[in-house]
Amino acid sequence: MGTDLHAPLGRNRKAGSRRPGVLRLGRIAASLCLFAIGGFSLYTAFRGDGLERTKPPAEQAATPPSNTPQPPTTTANQAADGMPRAEPRSGANVEQMVTGDGSVVTKYSPRPRDGSGPVLVDAMQIGQDPRMAAQPNEALLEDTPFGRLPIVGPDGRRPMDQYARPSSGARGVRIAIVVSGLGLSQTGTQRAIAELPEEITFAFAASGNSLQRWMQEARRGGHEILLQVPLEPFDYPANDPGPETLLTTKPVARNIENLHKAMGEITNYTGVMNYLGGRFLSDSTAMEPVMRDIGKRGLLFLDDGTSAQSKTADVAKGTELPYAFADLQLDGQLDINAVLKKLDELERIARKNGQAIGVASAFDESVDAIAKWSEEAAMRGIEIVGVAALSSDPRNP
Repeated sequence: MGTDLHAPLGRNRKAGSRRPGVLRLGRIAASLCLFAIGGFSLYTAFRGDGLERTKPPAEQAATPPSNTPQPPTTTANQAADGMPRAEPRSGANVEQMVTGDGSVVTKYSPRPRDGSGPVLVDAMQIGQDPRMAAQPNEALLEDTPFGRLPIVGPDGRRPMDQYARPSSGARGVRIAIVVSGLGLSQTGTQRAIAELPEEITFAFAASGNSLQRWMQEARRGGHEILLQVPLEPFDYPANDPGPETLLTTKPVARNIENLHKAMGEITNYTGVMNYLGGRFLSDSTAMEPVMRDIGKRGLLFLDDGTSAQSKTADVAKGTELPYAFADLQLDGQLDINAVLKKLDELERIARKNGQAIGVASAFDESVDAIAKWSEEAAMRGIEIVGVAALSSDPRNP
């Protein structure tokens, strides 16, 4: 009897039947087909056009330019995959009220986001990737006749957030130490950058030299930086901070112009700090437009605390400007032991209040004392942070 090749698979076979051989051949053929299909799928998956038909060269040349809208390019408000990006507060109404005692009360209520479909909420973490710290975020700059000035990005990101030194967030004792006057002396600047730990905040004088170079070195070293702007002291003009000092007697437009000239000297700073300025800081009328401009650009203002008549707190609350005050001048006496004693005093203030800010100049004695004291601070439970971490911020009351 011949072999029935069409018999059911479950039927018994006689000895010598060729059915097992045929089955093996069928299985091999099926495997080869699957392998070919899988290979072709991988090929089309990794090709950019998949199974899209490609026109012959002649047909492509004859086809006029298409009017079909092209996919939108990735922007500052769009994630890499095309999904719209939104900042955390885009889904909330934010109202702020100033109470009788000057405190700011913030009220949040929900509101629908613009557009439809899902969005990627950007948490906008504090700080910058250290590998890119010496380079500015282009979305936070605007070109002006005075140089590239800081602005708030289209997604609400501020320079003071982008360039801040991240802190641990722990509730322990926190201290910020600012070394100012960098850029005025090449040797002093070089020594401060080389010898001070990365936790120390650097303040660059707008009238200094080679500021862009020093800024990049400081940022690569992990430092948060500030820009020092010259303000009118009480004994002006006997004590003259420079030709573009902001003065109480100058028109507002001239002071803003001089502020912008200073701002254009460098990038990557979290805020502005006064260089002298006792008289200017005591005049709220002169201060208000200047501080408003600093605040709207997403920067903080650090008052060095040398003027008892300063109106910084009052003006800052009225303009929603993030600000901070220095608690101590650390090097009023240029002696390493005297500076160490001031640092110990700063620690006592911080243990009482939870935080404190000290300011010094880039003198050798100050740099030596700060470097020595900082090495031991962590063992006493002290965290040295950037100034931005200790500022009073209306956005984060």
